Amino acid sequence: MAMMFHGIEAYKARNHCSIDHAILHTGQHYDPLMSDIFFEELGLAMPHPIIGTSSGTPGVQTAAMLASIEVELMRETPDLVLIYGDTNSTLAAALAASKLHIPLVHIEAGLRSFNREMQEEINRIVSDHVSDLLLAPTAASMEQLRVEGLSGRAALVGDLMLDAVAHYTSSDRTSAVLDKQGLVGKSYALVTMHRAENTDSFKRLTAILSSLAKFPIPIVLPLHPRLSRLLGVEGRRMLASHDHIHLVEPVGYLEMLVLEQRADVIVTDSGGMQKEAYFLGTPCVTLRDETEWTETLHDDWNVLAGSESETILRAVRHALERSSRAVEQPRNLAAFGGGQAAAHCIDEIMKFMEKKK
Repeated sequence: MAMMFHGIEAYKARNHCSIDHAILHTGQHYDPLMSDIFFEELGLAMPHPIIGTSSGTPGVQTAAMLASIEVELMRETPDLVLIYGDTNSTLAAALAASKLHIPLVHIEAGLRSFNREMQEEINRIVSDHVSDLLLAPTAASMEQLRVEGLSGRAALVGDLMLDAVAHYTSSDRTSAVLDKQGLVGKSYALVTMHRAENTDSFKRLTAILSSLAKFPIPIVLPLHPRLSRLLGVEGRRMLASHDHIHLVEPVGYLEMLVLEQRADVIVTDSGGMQKEAYFLGTPCVTLRDETEWTETLHDDWNVLAGSESETILRAVRHALERSSRAVEQPRNLAAFGGGQAAAHCIDEIMKFMEKKK
């Protein structure tokens, strides 16, 4: 989103035109460390209004956002609605805009994990099929849109996240987390976990936590609010009792980039972090059985480890051996647009709007 915002400003300056671009924030991430900090760090104005979204089941949360977004769209009457990714906010905005017959553009279209037990998979499918313009990040996602009969309204533009990583990564930036934990210049694994398939399954969650206790190097684990709530005080205390596990509060985007860049291995169930690991050249172990970002599996940069403790540990050891040998296979960043996705997205959107006149 930040790269699109900056890209629109650049397009306006380059073409001497006026484009009003407003951010509608649903508040799905209502923790300040998971929301406000991103606007502050990336130089974006705080959105107004912020739609209050209560926690609850996916249906309750999506319904509340759908009703509120519809009110805002009817009040603002925009010429176009942009939606990003695969969250419940994405789905709610897609439904609201399509029902009001407002042209809808889905950025990051065509991704499929083929696991319909994931909430995100349903959000992706529905959003793609109700959108008027589909902006695909990779050739594989473009091909999936063709398979589903949607290629006539799709365009291959590249991945905005690569633009962001290239723009915001700095070799000079320090890490407050590493300094505080005494890990500056030391080997460590960066671990994150938040997806419902892991956190809502007692079997998967306990197996993953069991593997963390046996990691051969220190772990930095920023606690997502969902995981923190599930662990409770006793669970957090149990994890922290292992000297090599460093539990920290959620971190901002810039701090996370530093942690990812300097880690020996990233262990995560996040789709975004799989990509960032690939872009930054950090081996990744994914705590899932499948991924929508199959390009990251190239040359074992990303390994699917599921939730079995021993499988995770084997994958981590393999990643550490690779890291220690300093073996670097070329990463195909061109497959993600080469860092020019924002410009391509805006060009496609402007062409689409011209046709709508």
